[in-house]
Amino acid sequence: MEIFSWLAEQRIQEAMTRGEFQNLPGHGKPLEIEDLSGVPEDLRVSYKLMKNAGVLPEELTLRAECVTLEELLAVCRRSGNDDSEEEKSLECRLSLKRIRLQELLRQRGMDNSAAFQQYGDQIRDQMLREDEQ
Repeated sequence: MEIFSWLAEQRIQEAMTRGEFQNLPGHGKPLEIEDLSGVPEDLRVSYKLMKNAGVLPEELTLRAECVTLEELLAVCRRSGNDDSEEEKSLECRLSLKRIRLQELLRQRGMDNSAAFQQYGDQIRDQMLREDEQ
């Protein structure tokens, strides 16, 4: 295995000498390092793979939808409109989303995971901050 490391290093040095790394995208700019400290260690690899693929786990999508529905309900209640039909519809949709989320977490064994709950809370807080801006 050492010979492969040595050979790779030699090839990299030769390419650098020829200037092959000079015009790469992002040359001279700092690397963007993602802070994954808020993601439980056992979920980091899967999180990174899904993020790179542009896919969100269903539980995160459901949590985002719950936050949106909660905000719509709050606006509905603050507006003072007597449109209780709209409010009832939003409450029903929110209840269904919460039930689906709880069932999904139970199926995946994450309903009692403190790490996952903490991670979910952090995502929720971040989404609320982004919505305020």
